[in-house]
Amino acid sequence: MNLNKKKVAFHTLGCKLNFAETSTISRSFPEEKFERVPANSKADIYIINTCSVTDVADKKCRQAIKKFITLSPEAFIAVVGCYAQLRPQEISSIPGVDLVLGTNEKFNISDYITGFKKRQKTEIHSCDLTSSDSFNPSFSLGDRTRSFLKVQDGCDYGCSYCTIPLARGRSRNPEISTIIREAEHIAGRGVKEIVITGVNIGDFGKSTGDSFTGLLNELVKVPGIERFRISSIEPNLLTDELIELTETNNKVLPHFHIPLQSGSNKILGLMKRRYTREIFASRIKMVMEKIPIAGIGVDVIVGFPGESDSDFEDTYSFLDGIPLSYLHVFTFSERPDTIAEQLPGKVLYKDKEKRSKSLIALSKEKNLKFNKLNIGQVTNVLFESTRSEGLITGFTPNYIRVEHLWESRLTGQIKKVRLNKISSSGRMSIELIE
Repeated sequence: MNLNKKKVAFHTLGCKLNFAETSTISRSFPEEKFERVPANSKADIYIINTCSVTDVADKKCRQAIKKFITLSPEAFIAVVGCYAQLRPQEISSIPGVDLVLGTNEKFNISDYITGFKKRQKTEIHSCDLTSSDSFNPSFSLGDRTRSFLKVQDGCDYGCSYCTIPLARGRSRNPEISTIIREAEHIAGRGVKEIVITGVNIGDFGKSTGDSFTGLLNELVKVPGIERFRISSIEPNLLTDELIELTETNNKVLPHFHIPLQSGSNKILGLMKRRYTREIFASRIKMVMEKIPIAGIGVDVIVGFPGESDSDFEDTYSFLDGIPLSYLHVFTFSERPDTIAEQLPGKVLYKDKEKRSKSLIALSKEKNLKFNKLNIGQVTNVLFESTRSEGLITGFTPNYIRVEHLWESRLTGQIKKVRLNKISSSGRMSIELIE
């Protein structure tokens, strides 16, 4: 045992892409010099990979910094990622922060951490993003069940509420061959499912002349990986070819998470989204015609500037009339340096809260209905590696969470099951079909 090893802890905020990148960053710390420990334990070094999609994400970052400083006052604190890229001076003003690294610099973190001693003054490396920003490959390891694989970064869309183009730069991706090598490496670790991540993955190919469907057609050939799940895709990039590939290849899971953001065309216009609600509805219609059992999740924002009661009612009725399996509801928060920050027609907090609760209730109704429709179905489940209250859980291809009495042999395995009934936990109880 090397008693001189430094204990390093990683804390990730935000999306699946951030988790993939944190895992990659953690592997740059050699095991002979560093011992990785949980983020809730005392460490010599804390690395916080941040998100800045909402003001809540910023607040969680600041809370994490203060928590780690309290837990281990002499620890070296490094804050990296989107919030660090956008607001480096704001983060550096928090007492105890030693290092701030932006979007590109975080992948070279070992070059900046020297001596591991507290800095008298925060060191900042958060450079301006340019059109020539490189692509930093990333994928997560350490979970026998699934891996998050980054295939694309950045975004060219410029939605009026979003800071991601400011934090991550232009849309870009590597060659398909690079991604295939990474998928093969993941397969070699015994992982059964890859979740394909990025900022705007449907935009894959812009920098290499390929397409997202072309990438999937190559990924499904990788031996050992049995399931590919698409993390999220813009409605205008959910092509006929992608839907048809999902219909015909059982390795591509019938689960689509699609950002709608508003069911009002007026609000979509103010958001500078690249589709109308009619286009969105047409995509859902084709998915359901081709893959009736598909799980469909939707992002929606309430309280965007200019959203009247009738605009919200448009959104509610639109969502109510579409066969969805769940909603992710976000309350609008102004982000600095965005167009939306300057828009008139601010919505009162109490109205945002009321609208949010209304859509969360609708989501629960939709999810219950979707689960009931699947009772009696025979399908496959990939079981998780965690045990909770004597149960093992997992997900169906169309993203229904199931539970079964704990059996260690099921961990990380795909098994055929019959969906029996909805349990008191809200998950689906199952019968194993050996």
